[in-house]
Amino acid sequence: MILTLGGFWLHALSFYFTGLIILTGMIYEYYSIIKTSGIKPQIFLGILTAITAYTMASLVAAGIFPGEYLLVLVPLMLLIPVTELYRKQDRPFDSLAHTFFPLIYIGVPFALMPFSAYGQEGVEPLLRSTRLSFSPGIVIAFFLMLYANDTGAYLTGMSFGRNRLMERISPKKSWEGFIGGMIIAAIAAWFLGGWLGILPRPLWLVLAVIVSISGTYGDLIESMLKRSMGVKDSGTIMPGHGGFLDRFDSAIVAFPLMFLFILLFG
Repeated sequence: MILTLGGFWLHALSFYFTGLIILTGMIYEYYSIIKTSGIKPQIFLGILTAITAYTMASLVAAGIFPGEYLLVLVPLMLLIPVTELYRKQDRPFDSLAHTFFPLIYIGVPFALMPFSAYGQEGVEPLLRSTRLSFSPGIVIAFFLMLYANDTGAYLTGMSFGRNRLMERISPKKSWEGFIGGMIIAAIAAWFLGGWLGILPRPLWLVLAVIVSISGTYGDLIESMLKRSMGVKDSGTIMPGHGGFLDRFDSAIVAFPLMFLFILLFG
């Protein structure tokens, strides 16, 4: 948590590299999980496309490049099916499907993060940049609410969990934990609203509900992926927490919905 928040908060460059490391790790783990089923996605081109999308989104959001530069993604996306013609896979469209899916599932949410920070005011980065209008406040608030929800859900679920939320996908999740997580996230959101502004405080409570519900679905979707592939953890890079995908699965569903809500009502 500290490394994630610190990376996003420190400076515009550390914001970029923190997102880049998490994005690359998550997509690599997704491809590694899929490979256990015998399907061979195009790992190099998939990761290259995701990195290019995130980098171009950062440059466009910062005002360094015009929006038209995002079209550089078109030839990269077309190169993937063309390359598949030469790979001689038994199930080429399975490979294509699993090469493209994480670009939407993981790549799009991370490509939105720079747009939530550049051109914004409020929370200053710890190291200020005089050239760019940059505030990581939305991303910082998002992860604080997400961590509050996860912590509240874990503690409440361990203490009072009796009724399973979706046992066939995630046997340990309970309705009691879900409600407890939402309450703790709402408390955190109330204080964040007073600190950040952006929205009236009552709307921050709505954001807490959005983050709690969508974050839970994000966790369940990743659990569904692992269960279908017979995998326990997405990776081992973070001892005790699994991999990048295990740690940030909630964020890839919750962040786009939070950012959309802020764009509509902020």
